[in-house]
Amino acid sequence: MQGRVGARVAAIAALGACLATRAGAEEIAVGNYGIAANGMPFAVALEKKLYQAEGADVTGIISSQGGGTSIRNMLAGGVAYGEANPGVTAVAIRQGADLKIVSDNVLTVAEFVWAVKPESPVKSIKDFKGRKIGYTNARSTSQALAILLLQAAGLKADDAELVRTGGFGEGVAALDLGLIDVAPMAEPVWSKYKEKYRAVAVASELLPPLDNVVGISTAAAMATRGDFIRAVIRARRKAVEFMAANPDAAGDIVAKHYSLDPAVARSAVRNLVESRTQGIPYWGSGQFHLAGMARMIDVQRMVGALSGEIDLAGMIDTRFLPDDIRTPIEK
Repeated sequence: MQGRVGARVAAIAALGACLATRAGAEEIAVGNYGIAANGMPFAVALEKKLYQAEGADVTGIISSQGGGTSIRNMLAGGVAYGEANPGVTAVAIRQGADLKIVSDNVLTVAEFVWAVKPESPVKSIKDFKGRKIGYTNARSTSQALAILLLQAAGLKADDAELVRTGGFGEGVAALDLGLIDVAPMAEPVWSKYKEKYRAVAVASELLPPLDNVVGISTAAAMATRGDFIRAVIRARRKAVEFMAANPDAAGDIVAKHYSLDPAVARSAVRNLVESRTQGIPYWGSGQFHLAGMARMIDVQRMVGALSGEIDLAGMIDTRFLPDDIRTPIEK
């Protein structure tokens, strides 16, 4: 992961320059936008023009397959605000990227469910012993969470066979073909297939709060685009509040922007706005939850995505948060 985050910046510089100079464009970069649940509030804010209401003329969202690409897009294209995994962000900062975490956006991994075929003898995580458990890619969150589930069942990592599938959709296919016994499904994939499979493990019930995605900005943007960053954070917060109060209407917006069946999008949004992991919601307001972030760093260290000590407090800048959710971060 460390090499991938820092590599190929020059190769996308031309694309970044194009994005930066597009007439009238004001864009933000969100990892897995249009695919994964983390970015759904940004779609709601875009559709309801909450950015403009807060003073940020955001006209588009640059998507990417992962937080590392979002960071490269930011660095190459002069994007003022992005969303990425805290571990990927930590690696980039270590490699010299002048970045800070400016908001805490997704506070748990409640989007994750581990499912089996209805007739499977696997009834709980204790039955994972001797089974083939899918995960997406090496050093991924799904790999780390599979290990945590085994630990929660009192098992060792080698008590089951972890099988790389390459993606959540590919994991569903592998489950159908009998190549694995248990497949991780993250929203909205779970809402799409929940009538076909049986959940045997739900992250919000078995795992502690693990900080999933954070808002980030560059030093240059923080020095010159502070009002824009504040406005994006406020707009996203209002979108999260709208989603909680109007999950079905929010689901219809997500369906439009994510090209999903409305019933699937409604189910995914309702599932996540109602979710609580030890009292912590899935989508946060931007306020920092340092304990969950530290847990996620430890989890990513466990699968080799990170190594050594990480100065989390030193990576955080709270000055762009609204006063009512700005809490001191101990250095």
